[in-house]
Amino acid sequence: MTPYGAPGASGGTDLPAELGELALRLIRIPSESGSEAAIADFVEERLRRLEFLEVSRLGDAVVARSDFGRGRRVLLAGHLDTVPDTVPAQPAELVDGAVTGRGAVDMKGGVAVLLRLAEHAVRTAGHDCTLVFYDMEEVGSHRSGMNRLSRLHPELLRADAAILLEPTGGWLEPGCQGSLRVSATFRGRAAHTARPWQGVNAVEVALPALERCTAHKPEVVTLDGLRYPQALQVVGVAAGGDSNVVPDRCVVHLNARYAPNRTKAEVLAELRELLGPDATDLDVTLDSPAAPPALDHPVLTRLSELVEGRVRPKLGWTDVGRLAALGIPAANFGPGDPELAHGPRERVGLAELAEAYEALEKVISG
Repeated sequence: MTPYGAPGASGGTDLPAELGELALRLIRIPSESGSEAAIADFVEERLRRLEFLEVSRLGDAVVARSDFGRGRRVLLAGHLDTVPDTVPAQPAELVDGAVTGRGAVDMKGGVAVLLRLAEHAVRTAGHDCTLVFYDMEEVGSHRSGMNRLSRLHPELLRADAAILLEPTGGWLEPGCQGSLRVSATFRGRAAHTARPWQGVNAVEVALPALERCTAHKPEVVTLDGLRYPQALQVVGVAAGGDSNVVPDRCVVHLNARYAPNRTKAEVLAELRELLGPDATDLDVTLDSPAAPPALDHPVLTRLSELVEGRVRPKLGWTDVGRLAALGIPAANFGPGDPELAHGPRERVGLAELAEAYEALEKVISG
C-alpha cells in the first residue's frame, strides 16, 4: 500500500492520527443496541455537510449516496451499535498507537474509516458510493437495521458490490456461512410417573433423532479455493414440567451452519431426514441466508489484490448474507482483531485504520 505521507496518499495528511481521533470521538458516544440516536445524529450531521451526498435518516440508520452517474456503485456499510456494558471495558483513549474502548474493534474503528471516506474520497471516486450506517446489529439479525432497510427500502441498498466493515484484522473474508435455527417437536402421552406404562415419554421418543443429529458431521465445502466448514448443533432441549408427570412433549432446538453453495430448502430437507417421522412439527425460528464468495466480481477482485493474498472464508454470519440475498456480491473487510470484539480489551491500531482506509479508497477509485 502507499506509504503514509507519500504523494497521493490521502492528501499528505496524518491519516492514522485523523482516523484515531475520529474513532475516539465515536467510541465516546455511548451506543449500545437500542440506544443509537446520539451516534446516528453525529453521523447524520457530518454527512449532511457534504452537498454531493443524498442523505436519508431511517430511524437510527443513516444512508448516504453519491449519484455522479459513474460506471459502478459500491456499497460500504457498518453498524453503529455496541454490545451492552455488562463487561467492564478499557477507557476510551489513545494508548501505544491504538484506540481503546467499547466498540473500538466492533466496530467504531470501521465506522471512522467509512466517515472519512465519505468526507475525503467519495467525491472524486471512480465509482458511485452508498454508505450505510445502521443500528441494532448486535441483537440478532431479525432486529438489525440492515434487515429493516432491506425489507422497507431495498432501493437505497442497490449496488454492484458491497463491503461490510466488520473487523477482520485486515483480511478479506468474502461471503459467509448461512445460519438456520429450527425447533422440532416430539409428542408423547402424559401419565403419572408412578404408572409410566400408561403414557409415552416424549423425551424417549426424541432420543433416536438426538443421537442422529449429534453424530452427524456435515462435509467441508470448498468454494473459490476457500474451505467452508459446516456444523449442526443441538442447542436446546425442553420437556416436562412437574416432576411427577411423564412429559407428553419434547422440543429440540437445532442450529445448522451451512456453506454458501447450499440453500435453505436443501438444509431443511437434510434436517427433516435426520429428525425422522417422529418430529411432528419443524419450525424455522431464524433464517440467515448464506453469501457466496463472489471473488470474480471486479470490485472484490481488486480488494483481494490489495490485501496481497490475505483472503480467508468467513466463519459465522454477517449482513453480507442479507446483501447477497438482494443480489449484491458482498464481502467482509475491516480494521481490528475480531478476537477482541465484545471483550474488556478492545483496541484497534492507528496503522490498521489507515491500511483499511487506503485499501478502500483504492477500491472505490475504480
